[in-house]
Amino acid sequence: MAFSEPCERNKQPILDILVIELYRCSAALEVGSGTGQHAVHFAGGLPQVKWQPTDRIDELLALSARIMTEAPQNVQPPLQLDVCDKTWPGPFDAVFTANTLHIMSWDSVRHFFRGVGRVLDGCGLLCVYGPFLYAGVEMVSSNKAFDQWLRGRDPDSGIREFEDVNALAAEQGLALKVDHQMPANNQLLVWQREK
Repeated sequence: MAFSEPCERNKQPILDILVIELYRCSAALEVGSGTGQHAVHFAGGLPQVKWQPTDRIDELLALSARIMTEAPQNVQPPLQLDVCDKTWPGPFDAVFTANTLHIMSWDSVRHFFRGVGRVLDGCGLLCVYGPFLYAGVEMVSSNKAFDQWLRGRDPDSGIREFEDVNALAAEQGLALKVDHQMPANNQLLVWQREK
């Protein structure tokens, strides 16, 4: 079964925040579920939330294997989703993604926020985990090396500027609720739909 060491390390620190942030939520869409380790762990810690894992078609087989063997009952069967798709499943009162924005093209990041804008219900929450750059703050050496590696692999990828993604969120009526500093130079950004 596919396994990600970073997912294993970060799943509990992320869940510790999601338990606080998603306490009123009942249905969450996870974009880019990958190995499914997050989906299984988060759903176990958030039994009131119906968790919908998704990924692109080439990742769906590995994701489905973990969901079928390890997931609690509140995890739905995985769905195929490319962020550029015009139709997303929904509605949901929460959307979560981890370590995806820096591997997408910038155009795909734009599509991601548009998709979230279409499916996020009411005063729903968007939670995004990963590394970000901040204006006026020097990038730590580990993130700098990671960013160079990403751009060497695909020039259209790379660690995203917080101000740029925050502007995309604002276009969808989402206001930054909190910016959680996480281990290993990552953040968990939480936006909320404005009333």
